[in-house]
Amino acid sequence: MNKIALPIAIAALIASIFSVYSSKSSNELVYVDVNKLLEGYKRTKIERESFNKKTEVLKSNVDSLFTNWQNELKNYEKERASMTKKEVELKQELLGNKQQQLNNYQQAIQKQIQEEDQKMTQTVVNDINAYVKEYGKENGYPIIFGAGGSGNIMYAEDTSDLTSKVLEGLNAQYEGK
Repeated sequence: MNKIALPIAIAALIASIFSVYSSKSSNELVYVDVNKLLEGYKRTKIERESFNKKTEVLKSNVDSLFTNWQNELKNYEKERASMTKKEVELKQELLGNKQQQLNNYQQAIQKQIQEEDQKMTQTVVNDINAYVKEYGKENGYPIIFGAGGSGNIMYAEDTSDLTSKVLEGLNAQYEGK
């Protein structure tokens, strides 16, 4: 009986060692550098360029309105001596109202720019998250950590870094390849 038990025990030990090593690849702890993904993802660059164009237009509109208001203020200063007291009061009130409207408009534009930036960033982050999830499923990773330089992963071997592989696949998917 012992003669049969020993080979069976050795076979079971070998099988369990083999299963541990073969399952190691699917239980590997791996990560991606989120900042590198954001920087290297081609859609990020395209979205950022589009966003920058929109913000330039909005900011130039605000700048143009402020320039017009400043010119109107300069003209008022030149003509003030020739105006009646009532005209001076009305012009000051008009200029004050315009300045307040411009300030309100500038604040609204800044808020719009901030919201557009958040929306653009979230769109890109959603793309990356969806791709990493699919990548993990397809390649048998039970978990993929995201490193972002904020201390969530302090050290990892280079072999645990999937960033370049994920970035390559993410960009290929974006380009429709």
